Amino acid sequence: MTHLSVNVNVAALLRNRRDHAWPDIVGLARTALQAGAFGITVHPRPDQRHIRPSDVWDLRTMLDAEFPDRELNVEGFPTSDFLALAHDVRADQITLVPDDPAQATSDHGWDFTAEKAFLMPITADLKSKGHRVALFADPDATHMKAAAETGADRVELYTGPYGSSYDDPVAQTRALDRLEDAARAAANEGLGINAGHDLTVEGTARLVGRVPSIDEVSIGHALFCDALSHGMAETVRRYLVSCDGQMNPSTRDCS
Repeated sequence: MTHLSVNVNVAALLRNRRDHAWPDIVGLARTALQAGAFGITVHPRPDQRHIRPSDVWDLRTMLDAEFPDRELNVEGFPTSDFLALAHDVRADQITLVPDDPAQATSDHGWDFTAEKAFLMPITADLKSKGHRVALFADPDATHMKAAAETGADRVELYTGPYGSSYDDPVAQTRALDRLEDAARAAANEGLGINAGHDLTVEGTARLVGRVPSIDEVSIGHALFCDALSHGMAETVRRYLVSCDGQMNPSTRDCS
């Protein structure tokens, strides 16, 4: 079964609008884990517009105390500050993303050919310290050989174009084909496969049905949208069904 990691950035963004103590980031993460999520994902950005370093530490403390068998995935651009934080909190997985600090959200993968010399020593250092390293990647099969040459353990396939094609069956099929081809190429190069961005309940089920080799999906925005209607625990349970590649007609996107 494909693992589900719940991205809690959305909850932190909502909290920061008023700078109160709610929503409770740790409390929501705990509920997701109690409902069966395999891990928690955070993307601490330099401007701290959502997740803050203190949140990352609080989540690590909660995981250690209550869910030692679950994972913390810390993603972001590999600045010195980011790398120090991800290492110090003992992130189980560090996902490197080629983000500009001003970006609203991640919207493209690494150019592995051009950035290989940059990524190789960072990847080697993180792996030597015991972290699993994933690299954000466009769903392009021709990029996977260069991705593997960085020494990374996994790629996280960017599913944004697939997620945005929910109302266009032709575009959706084309996007799924690209993801399947990229996943096959990644596996042939010995890379594990993660996926994330704009994945919904139905979209996740279709994706995993086509690409059952996906190790992990990281989902935030649509999951929190559904949680407004169904609550966090029930929403996580719905996504877990999707992570098994099943399409349950009673669980529709953002309903």
